[in-house]
Amino acid sequence: MASWQEIEKDAAEFAAKVKARFDSGTNKTIATLRRDGSPRISGSEAAFVDAELTFGMMPGSMKLHDVRRDPRIAMHSPTIEPPAGGPQEWPGDAKVAGTAVEVPPPADGPHPEAGHFRLDITEVVLTYVGDPADHLVIESWHAGRGYRRRTRA
Repeated sequence: MASWQEIEKDAAEFAAKVKARFDSGTNKTIATLRRDGSPRISGSEAAFVDAELTFGMMPGSMKLHDVRRDPRIAMHSPTIEPPAGGPQEWPGDAKVAGTAVEVPPPADGPHPEAGHFRLDITEVVLTYVGDPADHLVIESWHAGRGYRRRTRA
């Protein structure tokens, strides 16, 4: 697993594109695991703070119960539609997966009993339309493998 800072050092250009996708809007989508192992999808806010991907959860929320029981999560960047006349101009969407690590709440936080986390990252994926717009580009980073770029027609 890696911190966001390690990914920035290993693949700076890729990390900057992924960060831009996550910073493009407030609301991200997080997937947690319910007690029975099935997925739960929830809205979430996340931010890059001190070279870490951080996020919080309201006290008593089901996703907080999920993460405290099984910290494996996936998170998706805000979704933006590709431009109708030029899909190759779409910056794509980004996903991260890893293990949520609980950290102390911020001193000025309104809910000290809320859950505050950073992500130990195992996988990062950025998908977008290539130019010309006849293929997808999939850029990824995986713990132990590093950065990779491939295309799919």
